[in-house]
Amino acid sequence: MSERRLLSVHKAYREDIGDLVTRRPLPGPGLEQIDPFLFLNHHGPQTYPPNNNGLPFGPHPHRGFETVTFILDGNLAHLDSSGGESVIEAGGVQWMTAGRGLVHAEISPDSFKSSGGPLEILQLWVNLPSRLKMTEPRYQGIEATEIPEKHISSGVVMRPVSGTEGAPIRSLMDITLATVAMEAGSNASLNAPGGHTVFFYVVRGSLDAGGGTIPEHHLARFDDGETIEISSENGCLILFGHAKPIDEPVVSHGPFVMNTRDEIMEAIRDYQAGKFGEIA
Repeated sequence: MSERRLLSVHKAYREDIGDLVTRRPLPGPGLEQIDPFLFLNHHGPQTYPPNNNGLPFGPHPHRGFETVTFILDGNLAHLDSSGGESVIEAGGVQWMTAGRGLVHAEISPDSFKSSGGPLEILQLWVNLPSRLKMTEPRYQGIEATEIPEKHISSGVVMRPVSGTEGAPIRSLMDITLATVAMEAGSNASLNAPGGHTVFFYVVRGSLDAGGGTIPEHHLARFDDGETIEISSENGCLILFGHAKPIDEPVVSHGPFVMNTRDEIMEAIRDYQAGKFGEIA
């Protein structure tokens, strides 16, 4: 199988939201998207004191894409107008298909606001093709115990969320998403089918991949191939995924991602008319 080579490395830029530490590797300078992956926010790691205000993501709308939220530390409450509701603890994932439109909130549970504690979250936006943009909204909250651990080599553990055997989420577009944890001195080979776009972000630590080095808080782009060879001298944690590119026009405006400007205007009108529903 042919090995993918490293094309470029992109540093996440710091853009805090109030007192929430936030880094954004995508989009970034010279990198609008990695089709179909649109956006990634890395919140934390940080420790909140007791009697804090929690996360600032109160009710807001979405249409035309999916959000995948990895709770690396702490916990996260989800509410949406399609009826989705849960509190997911550290190690779990929230996968929300906005589809034709909903209102949701991602906030800290009352227990976290009262007691405080560590928090680290990754939120990835994944585009939907035009044929699925108006699909029925849905939500899946997955706890850490529902995600398998696959030891792909000595000292390397993959926790697949979607796209592989045993993963708890069956995505609409057969997207593969997983975290990969590497111990110091470990190495492995990651499968990444030819023709697929690879998503590869180093949450912490650093590693060598595809013939180059990728530092902490950096996003990597690779050429085509079927595998990525990785090794880490000091250990690391990676957000890794791959999918077939959609290859359609992308027009975004705040929380809406569609194919045309007219569709964006329609989304705004529908939201203002109350067609996205409300959180009870």
